[in-house]
Amino acid sequence: MKMNTEAIPKQTVLVAVGVIENGAGDIFICRRGESQHQAFKWEFPGGKVETGETVPQALARELEEEIGIRVSACAPFMRIEHDYGDKQVILDIRKVTAFEGEAHGREGQPSRWVPRAELHRYDFPAANGAIVRKLQEKK
Repeated sequence: MKMNTEAIPKQTVLVAVGVIENGAGDIFICRRGESQHQAFKWEFPGGKVETGETVPQALARELEEEIGIRVSACAPFMRIEHDYGDKQVILDIRKVTAFEGEAHGREGQPSRWVPRAELHRYDFPAANGAIVRKLQEKK
C-alpha cells in the first residue's frame, strides 16, 4: 500500500542564528559536522530554539556552547523561511553587537573569521544564501 507522504507534516525548526563581526569587519563562520543536516557546509553559528526560550536566549546559549562567547547584545538582522524537502527551517538571524570571549570551534568544528567580501566563496546551506547576499550588499 502506497502512503500519501503529502499528508505527513514536515518538521519545522526555529533556529537562532548569529552574525558575529570582529573589529576588522570579518564574519565568524563554522563548518557543520558529518552527522548534522547539511553536513560539511559552512554556517553562521547558532542552533535550535528550545521550548520556553526566546530567540536571544537561545542564541546566547548556543553561541556559548558552540563557539565559547558570551553574548551581551544582539539585534534583529533578518528572518528566513526555507524548505529543504525533508525539513522546514525558520532562521531568526541576529547581528551580535557585543560579546565577551574569543570565538572558536568549541566542539572541535572547523571555524574561522572570513572577510565579508569572501563569504560567497564558502559552501553554505541554501537557506543561508540570503544572509551572505545581505552582508555583501554595498553600504
